[in-house]
Amino acid sequence: MAQGKVTLEIVTPQGLALREEVDDVTAPSVSGEFGVLPGHLPLLAALRTGIVAYHKGGVEKKLAVAEGFVEVKDDRALLLTDKVITPEAVDPVRVRLELKEVDDILDHYTGQPGSPEWQALVARELWAAAQLELYGDPPPATQRPFEEFGPPAPPEEDDVALPRDSDEHEKPAAH
Repeated sequence: MAQGKVTLEIVTPQGLALREEVDDVTAPSVSGEFGVLPGHLPLLAALRTGIVAYHKGGVEKKLAVAEGFVEVKDDRALLLTDKVITPEAVDPVRVRLELKEVDDILDHYTGQPGSPEWQALVARELWAAAQLELYGDPPPATQRPFEEFGPPAPPEEDDVALPRDSDEHEKPAAH
């Protein structure tokens, strides 16, 4: 490895998708986006579907990755994911059709939110959105209730605390 570089490796079930000596890496994790520079402390994190960016020779390059895991150790960032795609490989027409199809299914979904089937549909939606973002034509942001990293589920009616009338709430004095 070159001095002052990070070895970026992306591995899918099909094998090694990318191995580059880079200046830095930025990737999406379930806790937020993180960056890696040479000398980074060891890190193990869960990847979230999104964009991985890296610089090599002053040029920024980007890829979309699906969920997975990342290990950073000894100036090496190893990303394990099921899917990776370059901007040149994105077919925006096909991806927009996929996104419309999965959005229609989710909009009319009658199964249990949070079920494996629901999660698979949301994963398809996130993957399509990440590809369009990589292509440079991102769809409007969508967050669905019960999405693994989306907004929390609304409270049950019994859990909602209603304000009580009490003397603690002072009424304005009449003058």
